[in-house]
Amino acid sequence: MRVLVTGGAGYIGSVVTAALLADGHDVTVLDDLSTGHEDAVPEGARFVRASLHDSAPVLAEAAPEAVLHFAAKSLVGQSQVEPEVYWHHNVGGTLALLEAMRAAGCRRIVFSSTAATYGEPDEVPIPETAPTRPTNTYGASKLAVDHMLTSYAVAHSFAAVSLRYFNVGGAAYGRGERHTTETHLIPIALQVAAGTRDALTVHGQDYPTPDGTCIRDYVHVKDLAAAHLLALPAPAPGEHRIYNLGSGSGFSVQEMVDAVREVTGHALPVIAGPRRAGDPARLVASSARIHDDLGWAPVHTDLREIVGDAWEFVQKGR
Repeated sequence: MRVLVTGGAGYIGSVVTAALLADGHDVTVLDDLSTGHEDAVPEGARFVRASLHDSAPVLAEAAPEAVLHFAAKSLVGQSQVEPEVYWHHNVGGTLALLEAMRAAGCRRIVFSSTAATYGEPDEVPIPETAPTRPTNTYGASKLAVDHMLTSYAVAHSFAAVSLRYFNVGGAAYGRGERHTTETHLIPIALQVAAGTRDALTVHGQDYPTPDGTCIRDYVHVKDLAAAHLLALPAPAPGEHRIYNLGSGSGFSVQEMVDAVREVTGHALPVIAGPRRAGDPARLVASSARIHDDLGWAPVHTDLREIVGDAWEFVQKGR
């Protein structure tokens, strides 16, 4: 299948691109390199540097049969102080992409959504039927795209899937996380282990959890890539499916710290910080629906494997 991957120079997009190539697909990557890295684009994929707003000529030339859409601004804090950036890029850019798809006769899309669309949940694990009440502009912009895909499926016979997940970890195909502004727990902890950061701040150690630290959902990027490949052919024209991708149980911050210490052999000094406003004790997504529909379940669930693969990537210095 001819596939266009937006954001394919980023962490998840580049891994999924590599998985698509390994599965025999013909791949074109579109990325503006605002946060991605051109050397992350796998060999064998065509690369076009362009923004979502300028995607029409790229789709016209590549003539894809499907789009996997990862390109997005994703810093929660930034989204609260610069919401215009998120509405322009995440929502306006996706609208431009969908219109370019219509013009090119391509109506199949898998969208990288987020469990942040749910906000603070009433129940955990969070099912797809949970109310969507995002607490930040980032989550709201992703939810707006989910609604957009539903309307395009109904009005224009798009075949769409939104995949909602929280945290992704690990590395695959020689590709891992490297962000200029790092906000994710595993890479920050590994920066401490690598000597580029002095200590890890743990926000809150008095939550109603077994060890007092927050519990969060982590999925290995290999498992995430597998879910995207399963989702690609799944929906029929006129259908928009929404699936969560979750571990079902999650890991605590302390468990993550212990895993990093074990994998790296580093003492990993920890600073006890205050709770952050709006941080629930436990955020875990249920993936029962995608398991029942598509047979997906996370395979790489050992926290030491997730951390170990990410640490191997860090040690390679890329």
